[in-house]
Amino acid sequence: MPEYLAPGVYTEEISTGPVPIEGVSTSTAGFVGPTLRGPVHPRLVTSWLDFQRWYGGLADPTSPAAHTTWGVRGFFDNGGTRMFMARVVGSGAREAQLQLGGSNRLTIRSAGPGKLDDQFFVRVMDPTARDPKSTAAPRPPDPGRVRITVAFYDRPYKPFVDFTDNAKRSDPNRREPSQLEDYDDVLVADIETVLLSSSLITAAFDSNKPVARPTNAGFAPLTGGTDGAALALIDYLGDGSRPVDERRGLEGLKTVDEVSLLVAPDEATQAGITDEIRKQCEELRDRFGILQTKLSEVNPGTIIPPFTSSYVAIYFPWIRVMDPVTQATLLVPPAGHVAGVYAATDQLRGVHKAPANVDLRGIVTNDLPGNKKPLSYTASKGDQDVLNPRGVNVIRDFRADRRGIRVWGARTLADNAQWKYVNVRRLFMFVEESVDQGTQWVVFEPNDEFTWARVIRSIENFLTSVWRGGALMGTTPDEAFRVRCDRTTMTQDDIDNGRLICLIGMAPVKPAEFVILRFFQQTIEANT
Repeated sequence: MPEYLAPGVYTEEISTGPVPIEGVSTSTAGFVGPTLRGPVHPRLVTSWLDFQRWYGGLADPTSPAAHTTWGVRGFFDNGGTRMFMARVVGSGAREAQLQLGGSNRLTIRSAGPGKLDDQFFVRVMDPTARDPKSTAAPRPPDPGRVRITVAFYDRPYKPFVDFTDNAKRSDPNRREPSQLEDYDDVLVADIETVLLSSSLITAAFDSNKPVARPTNAGFAPLTGGTDGAALALIDYLGDGSRPVDERRGLEGLKTVDEVSLLVAPDEATQAGITDEIRKQCEELRDRFGILQTKLSEVNPGTIIPPFTSSYVAIYFPWIRVMDPVTQATLLVPPAGHVAGVYAATDQLRGVHKAPANVDLRGIVTNDLPGNKKPLSYTASKGDQDVLNPRGVNVIRDFRADRRGIRVWGARTLADNAQWKYVNVRRLFMFVEESVDQGTQWVVFEPNDEFTWARVIRSIENFLTSVWRGGALMGTTPDEAFRVRCDRTTMTQDDIDNGRLICLIGMAPVKPAEFVILRFFQQTIEANT
C-alpha cells in the first residue's frame, strides 16, 4: 500500500483485468550459409533487393554460395518477407582494405571478408563546395569535413577507369559501378559512425586521438581480401562462447528470438549440419527446421529420413531454376522456396494452415532441351505412397492437370502420431511462445487465487482469438480449449516452493490429408 502522511485526495491506478497476450511472429526465417560478400553476423533482410544490397545477389552455379543465394531468392519469390542471414566464411578469411592518412590512419575495409580485391574503389576528397541548386558563392573547403564515395563492381575491375571523369566517357574500358554510395560533407571525427550505415564498407581510425583529414587523389582499390580455408562444419556452427553480438552461423541465429523457420540451403554439402538444425530447433522449441534430401537420392524406395523429430520436416526432390542473366538452368535444394511457402501461408491463412497444396514460384515450369525437367525426379502417386508414411514431403508435378508444381506433403519427422503434421506442431509452438511471453508479468506476483484468476482470463482471451481464427476444433471455446490454474493443478508444496502451475489443453485442427468422396446410386421411390 502507498504511504499517506498528509490529509488530501490521492489518485491511484490499479490493474485488475486480464493482461492481453499478443501472438508472436511465425514467418521470420533464419538462413545460414555462404554468400558472395557481406557481414558475417546475422542481419535482418526484408526483400530480395535488400539481400542484393548487403550480400551481392545470385552466385555463379559453380560458387559455394550458389545454393544459399538461390534459396534466399526462392524464399522471397514464394511470399517470404523477413529473414535473418547468417553468412559463413572459411577459417582465416580477411576483408579487403585500404589505409589512408598518417599517424592516425583511417582503415577502410569491405563489409565482410572475402576475395574481393579490385571490386571496391574508394575516394576521399574535399566536400562539395556548394549546393548545385544554390546561386550563392561557393564556400571554401572545410578542413574538418570530407566526401567519401564508394563504388562496387560485381567482378574485379582492372584497369579501373574513373566513371565520374567526363573526359573518359568514351573510354571503352569505362564501366558504371554495380553499386554506389556517396557520403558528402561528413565530419572527419564522424566517419566511423556514418559508415555504419554502409552496406559496402566499414571504417576505423587507429586511435581516438585528434584526426587529421584523410584524402586520396582519386579512387583507390581495396586489396588483401581472402576467402580463407574451405568451409567446414565448425564455420556453420559458430562459437557459442563468444559475446552474443559477435556470434556467427547457427550460434548467431540462436540469439535471434524472432527466427521461427531455420534453413541451411546447402546442408547437403556439409555432413552434420542437418543434425545441428534439429538440435537447435528441439533445444529452443521456438523454431522449425526445413530440410531437404540430397540430389543423389533419386530412388524413393531407398530414401530414409535421418532421424525422428517433430521439430523438422524434409522435402524431396530438388527443383530447377533459371539464371536471369545467363539463361542457364541449375538444380537447387528446395528448402528456401518451401520456407517462403511457410511464411506466405502463415501471413495469408495462419500458422494452423498446412503449408501444402501451394504452387511453387521462382522455378522453371517447362521441360527444356536435354531432358531438363522442373524437378530432379518426377514422383508418381506410387512413389508418394512409399515416402509419405516415412514423413518425406514430396514436391509433385501436376502440370498435366494444369495445377503446376506443388508442395504435396505436410508431415514432420515425428514418430508420435500426435505431432505428425507440420501445422499442428507449429501451432503449439506459436501458442506456447505467445503465452510464455505474455505471462512474464506473473513472475514474483502473489501466488494466490487472485493471480490465478488473472492468468486464466489472459490465456482464455488469447485462445479464444486463436479459436475464432480457425486454428482450433469445436463449435464453442469450451470444446476448443481448456485452461486450469487452481488447487487441482498445484499442491501446497508447489505453492510453498514458488511454483504456479497452469494446465492448458487445445484441440488443434488437422489437415484433410486424405479426401474421400463416396458415391452411390440412388433410386427414386414413390411418395407414400
